[in-house]
Amino acid sequence: MGTPLDSGIKGYNNYGTHLKTKYKGQRVFKVIVDGGFTCPNRDGSKGYGGCTYCNVDSFTPELSRKLPTIREQLEQGMERGKGFYKADKFIVYFQPNTNTYAPVHYLKMMYDEALSINTADVVGFSVGTRPDCIDAEKVALLESYADRFDVDLEMGMESIYDETLEQINRGCSHAEFVAAVELLENSKLDLCVHTIFGFPWETEEMMMGYIHEINRFPQIKFVKFHHLHIVEGSIMGAKYKKQPFKLFSLEEYTDLLCKLIPLLRPDVVIQRLFGISDWDLLIAPNWGLNKSSIQTYIDREIEKRGVVQGSAYVSVLV
Repeated sequence: MGTPLDSGIKGYNNYGTHLKTKYKGQRVFKVIVDGGFTCPNRDGSKGYGGCTYCNVDSFTPELSRKLPTIREQLEQGMERGKGFYKADKFIVYFQPNTNTYAPVHYLKMMYDEALSINTADVVGFSVGTRPDCIDAEKVALLESYADRFDVDLEMGMESIYDETLEQINRGCSHAEFVAAVELLENSKLDLCVHTIFGFPWETEEMMMGYIHEINRFPQIKFVKFHHLHIVEGSIMGAKYKKQPFKLFSLEEYTDLLCKLIPLLRPDVVIQRLFGISDWDLLIAPNWGLNKSSIQTYIDREIEKRGVVQGSAYVSVLV
C-alpha cells in the first residue's frame, strides 16, 4: 500500500494537478517561444549586462534558440510535445528575456501570429516580463486574448529587498513590482510571480518575508520558486569562479521549502519548487541529480514531514 504521494497527492497546491483538474485530465504542455526580445538592463536603456545571475540560454530550450521563426518554434515544439510527452493541448509560452518590451502594435502582431498556429490545440497563453515593462495598455492587450485562452502574466519579483535588487543589477525596485501587481487588480489575467531564494547576504527570516508579500495580493495566482544557481555566461558566474560563496545544498533548500510552504496562501498554485539549468551551463550548486530526482526528493521530504500548504497562513496574518 503506497503513500498519498504515490497516488499523486502532494502537500502543496501543485501545477500538475491544477492543469489536470482544469483541463479534465488532458495532458497540457508548455511550448516555449523565443520572440527575440531583449531587456532594458541589457540594451542600455537602464543598464548593460542584465541581472547578474542571468544567462538567457540557461533557461531557453535549444530548439527555441535554433529555430528562427515563431511558426517553426511552435510547430516543432508541439510535434515534440505530442510525440515525447503525449500532450493533448498546449500553452504558448513567451519566456526568454522581457516579452512585453516593445510597442503594443508590435506585441499584438507577434502574439496574434503565435496564437494563430494550431489554435484548436492551444488552451493557454503565458507571457514572461519585468515589472517595469508592463502598463495599462499592455495589460489590455493581454486581456483581449482572455475570451479565447487562459492568459497568465509571469513577472519576476526575485527579491523584495531593494538592496538585493541593486546588487543583482535588476534595474527596477520592489516598489515598481508592487505597482505592476496593483495594476492587475481585478484583471482577467492570472499573475505568476517568480522568486529566487538563496542570495548569500539574505537571511532565512528575510526570505520568509517573500511569502508574506505574495500573500498580500489576491491577484497572484501562481508562483515559481527557484534556488539561486550559478551559470556560465553570467556576471555572477564569473565572480563565483574567482571567489565561491555559500549556496544551498539540496537538503538545506528542502528545509527552507518545508518552512515556506505552510506560510503560503492555500489557493496559490506552485508551478515550480526549484529551477536548474542544463548541465553544460551549470556551475553550482551541482546536486548530482536530474530534475526528476530532485523533484522526487523534495516531494518525499514534504510528505515525510507532514508539510501542508497554508497550514500556518491564518496564524501568520493574525
